[in-house]
Amino acid sequence: MDNEKKYIFDNPKNVKRILYALYGCCALLFALDFVIHRHVMHSWENLWGFYPLYGFVGCVVLVLVATWMRTFLMRSEDYYDNEGKTVIDEKPGTDKKAGIDSKHNDEIGGPNVDA
Repeated sequence: MDNEKKYIFDNPKNVKRILYALYGCCALLFALDFVIHRHVMHSWENLWGFYPLYGFVGCVVLVLVATWMRTFLMRSEDYYDNEGKTVIDEKPGTDKKAGIDSKHNDEIGGPNVDA
């Protein structure tokens, strides 16, 4: 297994380097927040840490709304197993899971035979 392809994030040192670079960017942006003058439209935008707090609250609300939406958008576990099949299509002697005539299956040699 020595000939496996190595990717950049397989090495833990590279992961640490990326994390340190992200931490450095965060610290730089934090420091620039005190230096750069922003043209604000509302007075609450001048509050210290408004934008990080706004982003955090926005992400939390997004997750909560997505969790709520999941209750009525989620499909049943066997949704793709029954695709295109209706109750009318089911006949006696038919395998209900695979939609294959079991009598025909026995004649061929079963469902697990390689062709």
